[in-house]
Amino acid sequence: MGAVYLTDQGKVRLHNEDSGGVFENKHGEKIAVIADGMGGHRAGDIASSMTVEQLHTFWEDKAPFHSPAEAEQWFLDTIHKVNKQLLLYAENHEECKGMGTTFVGALCTSSFCTVAHVGDSRCYILNESGFSQLTEDHSLVNELVRNGQISKEDAEHHPRKNILLRALGTEKNIEIDVKTVEVEKGDFLLLCSDGLSNKLSDEQLKEVLISETSIEAKAKSLVDVANELGGEDNITLIIVEFEHESE
Repeated sequence: MGAVYLTDQGKVRLHNEDSGGVFENKHGEKIAVIADGMGGHRAGDIASSMTVEQLHTFWEDKAPFHSPAEAEQWFLDTIHKVNKQLLLYAENHEECKGMGTTFVGALCTSSFCTVAHVGDSRCYILNESGFSQLTEDHSLVNELVRNGQISKEDAEHHPRKNILLRALGTEKNIEIDVKTVEVEKGDFLLLCSDGLSNKLSDEQLKEVLISETSIEAKAKSLVDVANELGGEDNITLIIVEFEHESE
């Protein structure tokens, strides 16, 4: 499988508080992760970079996964460990009190992909069934949509759109969403921070993914469009292309 990671400060923010990467273990399995940090005095940088670095460390020596259930359990256990480290760090560093980060990750094997997330960073899939969002935002506005209090269209411009209901590093017992999907040759995954998903519609994202260009060109195009539309936030994304036949 091919993968590309791209992050951009955007046109307004003074710092990039997003972190991410695509990491391969010694068995050839890949994990793609994005964390969008928050907190004063650059604490968001620390929360997001710590999350990505620790996931990378845990991943390096991981044995091959034999089932989706095993992959899902690894994700849950590992993210809980990372959450504890973030809380401990904030406890011991006054300037990092209140820091937190979103998290979205995709653990990719030859036949399935396990996705875990906390917050409003997203994962989408493009396959023979079309383009769809695999994650559901843990945000106040999305909860209002789910409860039928506002429409999806209202949510796009809601003044409290940035309020999260869940984030890593903010509470001891964090709830993590995890799911597994089958993947086949020709499928794409798109992981991104809200700096991208807040600027481009699902249709715009899909149009770029289905274009006859390399994944590197697709990634650059998405970042360029987000910046053209304002670039008010950091923009981070990963595209994973499944080029092999499923086993």
